[in-house]
Amino acid sequence: MFTWKSDYTVHINEIDQQHKKLLEIGGELVDLLKLKDDIDQYDEIIEILRELREYTEYHFEYEEKLMEKHGYSELKIHKRQHRSFVNKIIQLENQDIDERQTGIKLHMIEFLADWIEKHILVTDHGYEDFLHEKGVY
Repeated sequence: MFTWKSDYTVHINEIDQQHKKLLEIGGELVDLLKLKDDIDQYDEIIEILRELREYTEYHFEYEEKLMEKHGYSELKIHKRQHRSFVNKIIQLENQDIDERQTGIKLHMIEFLADWIEKHILVTDHGYEDFLHEKGVY
């Protein structure tokens, strides 16, 4: 589910590497889900949520600075989507994770997979040609 595919590439090396890291974090979620449900995974879930939030904040900041530097016209939309993603992670972090571990893991996987499909495959590809024209690879 969170395996890198050529469709994901925006042909900008640093961004592609960062997207691969996000997929790796998604893979950690899937691995966690495969473990038996009767094992307490609270600490692992909290750690993955923290890692996902911190890494996406780093990635989004990188992307936004690059778009701002080159005058990308869709920057405001991108920023709004980024804020929405981070806010969703914060909402998950603030839920009663201990009592709903399996549900939280499933929700996180679904949320991240949906983000990859809608944001990386669609929205991020929107800046690919623009940044290439600016010499960004």
